[in-house]
Amino acid sequence: MSMKKKVMTISLAAAIAVTAIPAVNVAAEGSVPTIDQIKVGEDYKDLEASVKVLTNRTDIVDTVYKGYAEQFMELYPNIKVEYEGITDYEESLNLRLTTGDWGELCFIPTGVAKNELSTYFTPLGDFETLDETYNFVQDKSFDGTVYGIANGGTASGVVYNKRIWKEAGIEELPKTPDEFLEDLQKIKDNTDAIPLYTNFAAGWPMGAWDAYIGVAATGDADFMNNTIVHTKNPFAKRDDMTGPYAVYYTMYESVARKLVEEDPASSDWESSKNMINKGEIATMVLGSWAVNQCKDAGDTPEDVGYMPFPISVDGKQYAGAGGNYAFGINKEASEENQTAAMLYLKWLIEESPIYEYEGSIPALKSGDLPDALADFEGVELLADNPAKEGEETYFNDVNNESEVGINNNDYPDCEILEAALYESATLDELMDTWNEKWSDAQESLGIKVTE
Repeated sequence: MSMKKKVMTISLAAAIAVTAIPAVNVAAEGSVPTIDQIKVGEDYKDLEASVKVLTNRTDIVDTVYKGYAEQFMELYPNIKVEYEGITDYEESLNLRLTTGDWGELCFIPTGVAKNELSTYFTPLGDFETLDETYNFVQDKSFDGTVYGIANGGTASGVVYNKRIWKEAGIEELPKTPDEFLEDLQKIKDNTDAIPLYTNFAAGWPMGAWDAYIGVAATGDADFMNNTIVHTKNPFAKRDDMTGPYAVYYTMYESVARKLVEEDPASSDWESSKNMINKGEIATMVLGSWAVNQCKDAGDTPEDVGYMPFPISVDGKQYAGAGGNYAFGINKEASEENQTAAMLYLKWLIEESPIYEYEGSIPALKSGDLPDALADFEGVELLADNPAKEGEETYFNDVNNESEVGINNNDYPDCEILEAALYESATLDELMDTWNEKWSDAQESLGIKVTE
């Protein structure tokens, strides 16, 4: 079975269903329709409105994204769509959201808690309804209502230069952390490439490692939203080298063994894409969204590949499939502009070429896997299951109270690199500290803990 047509397990750990959008009449005049209530190209043809879209993709805001807006405006000539690219996206958006005056459509910042979504964003529809059609809607839903739909999704793996790995004499992709480290050493010994590029200076690529501690490290779709919040010492080392410790061990040892760039503080994200394309870099730990960017950054796109993260659970590899930034609509915008944003959002995620261009898992469950996942044959893709009813905020609560900062703070991961680089602390010492903080937060919040 070709990977292109392989069925993905990315919705509540169940098989993807191909479900048609129900035919529902548009909302009554004077209210904003939900995304399932509209038919793009048929409804609201006379609507006069404007849509400003905020994005972190400053590299394509005036080219690719402008092209999407122009295509949409051919369908709706009375709706003006424009993009604004923002470099310091998270920091800027967290400030601008509070004003309500930021535009109509944006990528929802990761720092917005689920129970705060209704404060800033327009309901896109009922969870049960939208979950039949779109991937990853559980990520930005609360109390049965969806407030954001992911701009497609990514699988958790590793970008690599296939030519360099082959020149190093590596014949099989690694399946464990130690095999991965041995392969990096072979690359260092047998090629001129940097074995693993951390992109430490950019900050956010360090935080990207957190995406691997769930499904990829455990094979458990419940781990991130249910298991970890009730687990005693979740960062402790496991005998089978799975779980969060194994992920951070891979990072720590890569740095400690000097298998990364000589001066991580001077690394550069934009140039790293060209460097891995040319073979000056062999490997980067990033989501599958990065594959096409690295392919497009040089003259040898055929050398850029994507492998599963090197952890095996009982002999099997897993990959987390998660949503990218989710689109959200400004609830403070006029009803006309909110409706226009709903139309543009639906067109963008269902009819535009955005997922083919970006090489990501499409928002529609009926879509095909991207070619970038060709090396994932036999790897099971799972999305994080939602939290149990009544525990929707538990992970955010413990994560914030403990200040461990998984998935919303780059500093803890940067601290691991610095400890390895300067030999200021062992990984066991760091993980013991994280476990202590996590346990204190569980106790403070009154969350039941199991062994």
